[in-house]
Amino acid sequence: MSDYGEGRRRMGTLVYESMVFEFEDRLLAHLQVVIVNKLRRRESFVMPWRVASDAGSGRAAIWLDPSIPLYFEFEGSRIPSINREWLARLGNAAESSVGLVVIGEDGSIPVASRAQHRRQ
Repeated sequence: MSDYGEGRRRMGTLVYESMVFEFEDRLLAHLQVVIVNKLRRRESFVMPWRVASDAGSGRAAIWLDPSIPLYFEFEGSRIPSINREWLARLGNAAESSVGLVVIGEDGSIPVASRAQHRRQ
């Protein structure tokens, strides 16, 4: 389902220090819940994902630590409904040694942009 009609999804950004990563808004909302819960408990962890082919393909990962500034920005103004099953799958992954593997609602591995550096 698209927020703008056929083919257009709202893209949010995760800003970690000076790096900016784009994820679809609905995915980012679910990641935010899991990430905030882990960081609130002062737990550090890795978050890997697949990089889009138009950004060079491959994989990327960041180490999330409570001491590093983190910012979520959503393109859409409405908060999406939270899928508890998807949230549980993401949360279970975050507890594993592999880390918070970014997966879509249907279990697929979505792609995200490569890191862009934001001017300070």
